[in-house]
Amino acid sequence: MRAEKKLLTGEYVARLNASPFFIVVGYQGLKVAHLSELRKRLTKAGAEIHVVKNTVFTVAAKEAGIGELNGSLAGQLAVVTGKKDISAAAKVLKNFAAEFDKLKLKFGYLNNQRLEVASIVALADLPSIDVLRGKLLGLLNAPATKLVTLLNTPATMLAQVIKAKAEKAE
Repeated sequence: MRAEKKLLTGEYVARLNASPFFIVVGYQGLKVAHLSELRKRLTKAGAEIHVVKNTVFTVAAKEAGIGELNGSLAGQLAVVTGKKDISAAAKVLKNFAAEFDKLKLKFGYLNNQRLEVASIVALADLPSIDVLRGKLLGLLNAPATKLVTLLNTPATMLAQVIKAKAEKAE
């Protein structure tokens, strides 16, 4: 392998090791302006996209411990990686693929487990991590709120009875 390819392979190995996930997309026929727009959207979601040569990526995936990609690398491919939430990146890719038919989801990996297109779409349909945290906090907070309401009810009713009695006496 030439020195340039070894350098590229090392860069992709580092990128794959730093990211808990990656998603492979086909971009054949996509214009440069559209790819630039996709880069902007992915950056907002905490991810990035890189065009990669298939042979270099295959070697990098093996070196990163991903395992066999089963010959699924064909055509013009780009790899999306990120350090944050995979569902945010998958949502951007799904929406972009709906806008521009040229972008095709191929497959992905999450914590060394292969994801097919259906799994990536399912991840895209999940609410964001902040929404899920809010729902969880709401579920945890609801019993405490009900308990406080239940404990305050007798005192509130007693105060209302005393108030009514005082108003009647006047």
